[in-house]
Amino acid sequence: MASLKDLRNRIASVKATQKITKAMQMVAAAKLRRAQTAAEAARPYAERMEQVLAGLAGSLTSAEETSPIMVGTGKDDTHLLVVCSSERGLCGGFNSSIVRMVRERVARLQADGKTVKILCVGRKGYDQLRRTYSSLIIDTITLREVKQIGFSNAHAIGEKVLSLFEAGEFDVCTLFFAEFRSVISQVPTGLQLIPASIPPAEEAEAAAALAAYEFEPDETEILADLLPRNISVQIFRALLENAASEQGARMTAMDNATRNAGDMIDRLTLTYNRSRQAQITKELIEIISGAEAL
Repeated sequence: MASLKDLRNRIASVKATQKITKAMQMVAAAKLRRAQTAAEAARPYAERMEQVLAGLAGSLTSAEETSPIMVGTGKDDTHLLVVCSSERGLCGGFNSSIVRMVRERVARLQADGKTVKILCVGRKGYDQLRRTYSSLIIDTITLREVKQIGFSNAHAIGEKVLSLFEAGEFDVCTLFFAEFRSVISQVPTGLQLIPASIPPAEEAEAAAALAAYEFEPDETEILADLLPRNISVQIFRALLENAASEQGARMTAMDNATRNAGDMIDRLTLTYNRSRQAQITKELIEIISGAEAL
């Protein structure tokens, strides 16, 4: 059984840890408000751009006029998986849920005989994926020094994806991130970037909504400019969703850690008091026994 000194040291250690987890919870709560506002503000723009692109693509009369970003290479042999994760840990199962989804996709693609390449955005996703798929990772982009995610960060990633596509490095590109729903709910999501994933019903509806508009320059030139930008916009949205999801997951994880630390302190304190009482009782018995012997 642990001595009283060991119990006191352990109680002091757990209390110090509880102070740290409580502080991290409060910091995550403060950052969550700003990150959630940014993520929610980016959603309408990204969704509206998809609708505009769907309408423009639906209005084209010839498939030859459509950009390769929209229709792809015509093959489905090589897949690029862009995995967005956090730069820091202590955020519960946030990174693990994204990586689990990626692993399932890789296993399914490899079972179908496809070639898989992985582009990691964030250190934690890379740390988990390199254990199993180190040979598939072509590059890692870290944003550890970035205090607040901006469009320039997403644009640099989008430019890299487009350069790989133009070089013929892949046929299909899928973006993985966690969509923020609430503090306790972050949904792992896979969004196909190239070729652009547009449901037929949505494409027809968007085309009908834009039917009354005349475009200058024509649809082909607009698509040539908007499609590359849409890649960066969707990546920017994913990074903002990830930032909000990370803070929500960290806030929940640190709250649970703080509660668990409190329960552990209570148990250790009870054990300490019982041990101390037992020791005092033993000393009293020894004193009484010695007095009676005299």
